[in-house]
Amino acid sequence: MKIDSFTVLSEQPADDAAIEALHEISFGPGRFARAASLLREGVPQDPELSFVAKSGERLIGSVRLTPIRIGGRKAILLGPLVVVPDWKGRGAGKSLMRTAIAAAREAGHTVILLVGDEPYYGPFGFVRLKPYQVSLPAPADPARILVCPLTDDALEGLGGAVERAG
Repeated sequence: MKIDSFTVLSEQPADDAAIEALHEISFGPGRFARAASLLREGVPQDPELSFVAKSGERLIGSVRLTPIRIGGRKAILLGPLVVVPDWKGRGAGKSLMRTAIAAAREAGHTVILLVGDEPYYGPFGFVRLKPYQVSLPAPADPARILVCPLTDDALEGLGGAVERAG
């Protein structure tokens, strides 16, 4: 029997090159034109809310959360969540998600936004917004715009333009 062993740790500056290489492998050069990428452009991820998964010294996954605004209201953007191909389906992505969401809640954030697949992210508490409840800086399938409320009233009045935090 093979046992998958990995550890989730806070992202460190030394992890950046490996994370960027993993983004390139997973998403290719087209990633820079996506709405979520445009929101992250020029805004550093929150180092307190960004995590890596490592097996030994090997970086096998990463998740970053970046400050944004939704209709002028503070929020955070999750992504990218990425796992090396040979570790997919082995729990690293789910562990990174649970860690990031718990850290965001503990830090006092109220809502996380992402563009992703509801079947994967739904079990973590992400729900679909009404079509065009928010507007992103580039086209995105409305069915893939998801939010995770971190407080009971997080979605009340949520809407408007999604912008970089500045």
